[in-house]
Amino acid sequence: LTFEALSDLGPVMTAERDFSETAPLMLASLMDALDAREGALFRFTERPAMLASVADRGFASFPQPAVIPLLPKHVHTLARTTAPRCITSENWADFLTSNGNMAPQLFRCIAPLRVASKLVGMVALGQRENGADYGEEELHTLGLLSHFASLHVHNQNLSESLAQRVGENLKLMATIHNFYDHTLEAFAAAIDFKHVNIHGHSLRVGRYAAGIAEAMGMESDEVAGLRAAGYLHDIGKVSVDKHLFAKQGALDEREFREMADHTTAGHQIVQGIQFPWPKIPEVVRSHHERNDGTGYPDRLRDEELPIHARIVGVADTFDAMTSDRPYRSSLSMGETLNEIVQLTPTKLDPVAVQGLLVQIRRDTVAAAVSSLPGKWARAKQEKTKFLDEHIRCDLGPTDIDQIASALLHRINKGRVYSA
Repeated sequence: LTFEALSDLGPVMTAERDFSETAPLMLASLMDALDAREGALFRFTERPAMLASVADRGFASFPQPAVIPLLPKHVHTLARTTAPRCITSENWADFLTSNGNMAPQLFRCIAPLRVASKLVGMVALGQRENGADYGEEELHTLGLLSHFASLHVHNQNLSESLAQRVGENLKLMATIHNFYDHTLEAFAAAIDFKHVNIHGHSLRVGRYAAGIAEAMGMESDEVAGLRAAGYLHDIGKVSVDKHLFAKQGALDEREFREMADHTTAGHQIVQGIQFPWPKIPEVVRSHHERNDGTGYPDRLRDEELPIHARIVGVADTFDAMTSDRPYRSSLSMGETLNEIVQLTPTKLDPVAVQGLLVQIRRDTVAAAVSSLPGKWARAKQEKTKFLDEHIRCDLGPTDIDQIASALLHRINKGRVYSA
């Protein structure tokens, strides 16, 4: 029976099952080897110190789960007990308390489950099928088999502890990231505080840049980094005369140079800061560069211009066109997208513009779905929201498709391909 139980325990312990499924099978193998009619398998927890059942069989009445609180002396005794022990009315109080929801007097034999000197659980057996006592042979068999049970319970404890720690670390990281995002949002709001006409601009650019990056298939850390870069892209404007933001006419050469210098001023502010995403300084410096070299401050062209700066440049241009300014009113969505297509690929990156169109098309689809009845439609619209609340999109999905076709035509320089 002992060898049969050992052969049964191997497949039980190595099968791809949850512990809640493995524990009853493991207990059944132990009980069958000892001809036990009643039995229970317990796990030990330190805080608070107690034994809690994970499997039981045969008892007429058994709570789910059965809990046995332990005093320090009981924990010490069980951890130092190296072999199974028979339980009698005289010695049960040396190992267990009666403060739980079951009576330890029901047990006839116990085997503390230990790994090294650490208590991990306990096997408790009640009456045997033939009513006989547990003799030396049965205790020896139980001691042999309980080693395997100890290892399995210990491994389960380690797995759960690891999962708990990973979960706690993920929660901590999420908290840190949320704090980081909220801090950057506060900075973005402060950057735009100089004039009412640009309030919310940096927040929107951050959100648009992240959405474009997501549509381009970038990894989550790149998306988060672009959101942060969008929040901070205009940080150099804190050094610009606030009266320039309210000027209704065109800026003269001196005023334009002062406004343009916000890119280098911002770069000086952020270049010494250790951000989780290291490309923020180059985005702050280069988000006004253009593919044809007409941008500033370094007149970069084409591949010299980092893709992250191109994405923020598209997001910045889109928000500027769809927002009111002292020198003009906001453009409609159709006017904005047609103007952006005209600037592509000469000045704006075509892949980033395509990402922008993808996100706007998702909004138009969601708007169409929202007209349908039901909570699902409203949830779908909220989940796919990309455009800011102040923007009214009067275009449909087919309109966006036509604009995307016009963009493709410009990218291909008017070439037509046929099968």
